[in-house]
Amino acid sequence: QVQLVESGGGLVQAGGSLRLSCAASGRTFSNYPMGWFRQAPGKERECVAAINWSGGSTYYVESVKGRFTISRDRAKNTVSLQMNSLKPEDTAVYYCAASGMFGGVYRTVGHEYDYWGQGTQVTVSS
Repeated sequence: QVQLVESGGGLVQAGGSLRLSCAASGRTFSNYPMGWFRQAPGKERECVAAINWSGGSTYYVESVKGRFTISRDRAKNTVSLQMNSLKPEDTAVYYCAASGMFGGVYRTVGHEYDYWGQGTQVTVSS
């Protein structure tokens, strides 16, 4: 059974930092694209950051560029999202996702991902 389990969410003041981690089990995703999505109440889900199979290519939504960093540890089957200079508008449930496209480039659309975590809440207070 494939599982993606996120951790690291919580409540933080504006300007603070959080590090989200996603641990995969049940299969290895070391050669597959992975990503982080978020969904705030009343808003559509959006891809915040994505990384290709090797970790050599990344994507960030414009609103988080320069503040968030996605990384992966292929040996540990994990992907992380370092979030700095957090803003109240970053408040959302954050989801880890993994694609089934072997050796693929990063993906930024939800339906291109095959596996999802349960989500972790990030709340940024002003």
